[in-house]
Amino acid sequence: MIDLNSFADGAVSERFNLELQKVLENFADLNTDPKAKRQINLVVTLVGDEARDLILADVQAKTKLAPAKKLEAKIIMDYDEKGKVTGSELKSGIKGQTFIDVETGEIQEDNGSKVYSFRKQEEAN
Repeated sequence: MIDLNSFADGAVSERFNLELQKVLENFADLNTDPKAKRQINLVVTLVGDEARDLILADVQAKTKLAPAKKLEAKIIMDYDEKGKVTGSELKSGIKGQTFIDVETGEIQEDNGSKVYSFRKQEEAN
């Protein structure tokens, strides 16, 4: 019978390895679920001729990867001075709560806008 390693001048095993590389990269992506199943499908379509002595083989590789994990964010709804609805991302975790940014040391409102900067005061002194 046919050795898949040498079939179509080795293209079948090469296609499989290319798809396997995609799957491995998808597993390594931290934005995907590591337990989600991935698939590699090799589809071989065979068509014969009228004399029934020659068969045309068409090989196609298909991969199903895990999608990126869903992301969640909370948006604070408010109104501007003209009464138009606005929205901004909730950064503090609780609406109305201020917090200190660990990277900058600045006090920020729940949406991340600065309330007070200690660094500016230190630089002025």
